[in-house]
Amino acid sequence: MLNARVNLIFYFLTLALSFFSRKIFLDTLGADFVGLTGTLQNLLGFLNLAELGIGSAIGYVLYKPLFDHDESKINEIISVFGYLYRWIGFIILGAGLILACFLPLIFPDTKFEMGIIFFAYFSFLTSSLIGYFANYKQTLLGADQRNYVVTAYFQTATIIKTLIQMASAYYMGSYYLWVVIELVFGIIYSFILNWKINQVYPWLRSEVRLGKQLFKKYPEVMKYTKQLFVHKIGGFAQFQLTPILTYTFISLQLVAYYGNYTIITDKLNLFVLNFLNSTGAGVGNLIAEGNQNKIQRVYWELIAIRFLIGGIIVFAVSQLLPAFISLWLGPEYILSNTVLYLLLIIFLINIVRGVTEQFLFGFGLFYDVWAPFVEAVIFVIVAIICGHFWGLKGILLGNISSLMIIILLWKPYFLFTKGFKIPVYRYWINWLKYLLILIFSLGLSALVTKYIAIDPFKGWSEWILYACVVTIVVTVIELCLLFLFSQGMRDCLNRILKKWTS
Repeated sequence: MLNARVNLIFYFLTLALSFFSRKIFLDTLGADFVGLTGTLQNLLGFLNLAELGIGSAIGYVLYKPLFDHDESKINEIISVFGYLYRWIGFIILGAGLILACFLPLIFPDTKFEMGIIFFAYFSFLTSSLIGYFANYKQTLLGADQRNYVVTAYFQTATIIKTLIQMASAYYMGSYYLWVVIELVFGIIYSFILNWKINQVYPWLRSEVRLGKQLFKKYPEVMKYTKQLFVHKIGGFAQFQLTPILTYTFISLQLVAYYGNYTIITDKLNLFVLNFLNSTGAGVGNLIAEGNQNKIQRVYWELIAIRFLIGGIIVFAVSQLLPAFISLWLGPEYILSNTVLYLLLIIFLINIVRGVTEQFLFGFGLFYDVWAPFVEAVIFVIVAIICGHFWGLKGILLGNISSLMIIILLWKPYFLFTKGFKIPVYRYWINWLKYLLILIFSLGLSALVTKYIAIDPFKGWSEWILYACVVTIVVTVIELCLLFLFSQGMRDCLNRILKKWTS
């Protein structure tokens, strides 16, 4: 609960600040600079793929010794982690130096001098390397259910850094100063975090030089690392490649324009998943109970609630986002409705997919290691071909294609045949019913809102009023239709009513 409260507080603080800061950075430093920094950070994100999921694997291995209060074993595991992370840091440093040689080829026609590009690149690279050489101990806080410490210190540093960057951009307008502040706060955060870790765990005496000897003692680290790596690579590739392909086929400016939209959809997605993913442990306990009828009923309850929440957000964002961008940044930053609708399709798939993934995790079905690779390959091929012809719309089509084939087709088949052990056609009958309910709800809501005489483009007061009306309309319509035609929604509402009345 403490982790949840801290996350929620900083979620809203950083959400509000991100809108103000982006407006100031776009106005003072320009869309090209915002697009440049975003592209550089995405390039470095590929280098961080070398991490391979070792942090998550170490976190898993730490659970039992933390439960047993085995301080000696914890010191050994953190020593192994420090050893592995140091080697990864050297690999990333080497790869980063090689990649730097290609920056003039990656940015051949930019208006910026190569000096600021190299300065920003090596500053971001240095900030990234700090995590491997100095901040690796923070994994212990996460495994010990003290992630609120990391969140509090990191987000506080981020908020202060962003405020100073906003002031420097507004009064100085210097690209170099903006980057220097980014680097300096990365170093300051590292010192403060390690001081706090030593305060919380005064007995922690990890020795990186012993990590090589101890590594053979913990073979499970590499076993879990391999599994985690292959399952995260598909989504990682898509997340990092979209801005890079956008720059390749279009411009740095459009990377920034696209970022204005994704900063909103990503924040909404994070907020929803923080709420809905809390059911993961309950799903694991349910599967362990072994009641197949109950397992399947709960599956469709969770599908229903995700369709409800996803549908409300998709409709509200489709109606409100263009006006929000216009009032926030200016009408010149509005992208086409086609781009918006494609983004919302991706958003909805990512919301609904969580139920199937929770149940796959609960059943321990991880051995489809080919799936994330195929997902990444489909995305790259379709995005490059369609991006060449249709630009950003084509790149987003690549994302949708890979999600539909792997997430909407393969993953449910895998769950129903290997987990539930029932024919997959039952999934498709119910899922298509939910999809039809959603489409009809959105269409009826759009028809009703046409007669609402409020122009959200006029000002913030009109936008807020219109947002309230639109959200109420779609919530009432979709909730009624789901209740009438969905057993999963009726079961879910009955469960909620029993909780409230008990």
